[in-house]
Amino acid sequence: MKNKLPFLPIALLLFFVSNQTIFAQKDNYSAKIDSLIKTNSVRPFNGTILVSQKGKIKYSKAYGYSDFAKKTPLKLDDPFVILSNSKQITAVLILQEVEKGKIVLITPIKKYLPNLKQPWTSTVTVENLLNHTSGIVDLDKPTIFPVGSQFKYSDLNYILLAQIIERVTNKTYESVVTELFKKNYMRDSFFPNDSNKDEVVNGRHFSKDNTTKEIKGVIVPKERIPAAGLVSTVEDLAIWNNLLHNGKLLNVGTYGRMTTYTITNQHSVFGDKEIGYGYGIRINDESKIKEFGHTGIVPDQGFTSVNLYYPKTQTSIIILENQAFDNLDIAYYFESEIRKIVLNSGLLD
Repeated sequence: MKNKLPFLPIALLLFFVSNQTIFAQKDNYSAKIDSLIKTNSVRPFNGTILVSQKGKIKYSKAYGYSDFAKKTPLKLDDPFVILSNSKQITAVLILQEVEKGKIVLITPIKKYLPNLKQPWTSTVTVENLLNHTSGIVDLDKPTIFPVGSQFKYSDLNYILLAQIIERVTNKTYESVVTELFKKNYMRDSFFPNDSNKDEVVNGRHFSKDNTTKEIKGVIVPKERIPAAGLVSTVEDLAIWNNLLHNGKLLNVGTYGRMTTYTITNQHSVFGDKEIGYGYGIRINDESKIKEFGHTGIVPDQGFTSVNLYYPKTQTSIIILENQAFDNLDIAYYFESEIRKIVLNSGLLD
């Protein structure tokens, strides 16, 4: 009698082939990102990229230079100025004081900043600063719209929030944020000062005529750092995302308030639709995969940053570039394309 081919090995073979196909589909983003960042048809890429899921690295790459003149290769743990991604950190510091009972979000800021004499201090609340609905564009001028009625993005809101943090804690903002980083093992994140600013990678500014200037050190003014000048790495920001979005930095109610919105605004990285703005974080619930994130660019400083998080799969996409472009049509080109690659890969399903 001839031996019949057993069914079990065939089933196992089919299972293996099927799963290899699924794995290949879910990992197709790696090759696509590699191919993308090696192109320069739109502009060159120079920076670090990290994609992580549930605390595990799915993709990581340092590409280009930390010092352009010396051609020093970038490393994943190199620190970058994270620009407006600083706002999310400042927002958390405010909310931690809210949880201690030292700040009330709906209280006018006059209570916390009594030295400011402008009439709007009696109507602008802490929450208005957090979600950019204050209408403040100049400390010496009236608000440009009725408080709370519109969205107007401004670093000044977060400069004032840092002053409130200092007022209620009786500490400098620098010491408070340094304690936060230390407590949460964000070892390569810091408030830049004279003793550590040389650790930051060099930036590069591309003017509209495509001439470049290399920038050494941090040139963001000190008072603006809580809004646009903190320093971190892709690895530390992945730690931050996991802590923030999994209940390690704020309680459930406070986090819920941070990630709820009453105002919307459009940003090119997130598409053509207006999406929500919470407290230092954009909230995209206009598509099937919910997305939190923020962007940052200061061309004169020579840095670009994007930090995205997808709560369903606990996935982070973090891109830090030590270059920035005056031409905003291409400023976020790689950040937008990498986001699209991962969104279409199946990794977030």
